Formats: sequence, C-alpha cells, structure tokens
Amino acid sequence: MSVARNFLAIKSELDSVVRERITLVAVTKNHGVEQMREAIDAGATDIGENRIQEAADKFPALDRPVTRHLIGHLQTNKVKPAVKLFDLIQSVDSIHLATALDKAAAAIGKVQDVLIQVNAAREPQKSGVQLENLDALIKFTDAADNLNLRGLMMIAPNLPDAEQCRPLFRQMRLLFDELRPARAGFDYLSMGMTHDYKIAVEEGANVVRIGTAIFGERFYT
Repeated sequence: MSVARNFLAIKSELDSVVRERITLVAVTKNHGVEQMREAIDAGATDIGENRIQEAADKFPALDRPVTRHLIGHLQTNKVKPAVKLFDLIQSVDSIHLATALDKAAAAIGKVQDVLIQVNAAREPQKSGVQLENLDALIKFTDAADNLNLRGLMMIAPNLPDAEQCRPLFRQMRLLFDELRPARAGFDYLSMGMTHDYKIAVEEGANVVRIGTAIFGERFYT
C-alpha cells in the first residue's frame, strides 16, 4: 500500500471541488512517523492526532513543517501539553474545557486556535456540546483573550449507510453559515472521515479528517 498514492488520490478529488478550498487532515493515530513523513512528502500540510501522549512521542521525530490538529477528546488535565503541541484544537466541547485552555494558552503567551465540537446527533458515547448549550460556549470562547474561535467540528454517527448522515451534515452547514458572518476568521467546518467524507463535502464541509483511506487499517496493541 502506498500512503503517498492514497493521499494524492484523495487530495486530487477534493481539489476538484470548485466551491472552496478543502483542507485534508491526514489522521495519523496509531500510524508511525515514517508513514507520516511519506504523507507530508506527498503534499500533506495538516495532520491530526487523537491522543496527547502519542503526539508528544511522534512530533519531535517528525522533522517536517506541518499544521498539527488535535481531533480527539481533550481532558482538562491535558490542556497544558495540548496548547504546546497543537496549532488547532478541534474538540472544545464545554466552558470548563475552554476556561482551562484559555488559562494554559495565556501562561505561554499564545492565542490558541480552536473549533467547537458539536454533538449534533446527541450520541451519549461521544463528546461534543449539545445544541442547546452551544450559544453559551460560543459567547465564552468569543470573549476569551487567549482563544481564537475558527469554526465548528462534528463527528457523525458511524452508520452502515453514510447517506443517513446527510441531514446532520446539512444542519451543521446551516449553523456554520449562520454564525460565520459575525466572526472574523470563523472559516472551518470540520466534518467527514473515511466512511462519509464525500457526503460531508457535498453538504459543505471544508475540513475533512481522513486516516484509514490514506494509511490503511490501524493496528491496536
């Protein structure tokens, strides 16, 4: 399997979408540094990691310039290393977490780019702010001195037929379009993974997070 070939095929597909530029985040969870380098050398500009410790282990050995995304759930006791490691944290889901991130970013003189993760499907096993609590979280994040709200993120349900997720993607795009005009730099709508990214893009995603289709199946130890 060629990581470079897989990456280039997906990138070419996304580049053909004339609506706007789509950022392809290569998700490197449980994949090694050599595979990450292969994707970056093929043109990947953005990588995504789910876990703080895995990122801390791999990033120093990467030796490549790249934008680093945290896409996994973040616990408040991990915010200090998170703001040091990541350019964009996609998984802000509560005022409690946003408060901790703002404080940790201030301590190192950084303004941390973030996305708010929305649990649009109300899945109890997944992180993400519920829609009725979204306004309060947005207002807090807007007012935080050391957070820069760049957009929204959603993880859709992993259903056998990804087409069933289309209404959720559409709902998120409408919400994004409603919020965007009032916020400078509110540019990112992160939706879609290997099994559903094509539908997410059709419905307006401009950031997709793809791992398996680039790197192959993950092996867990």
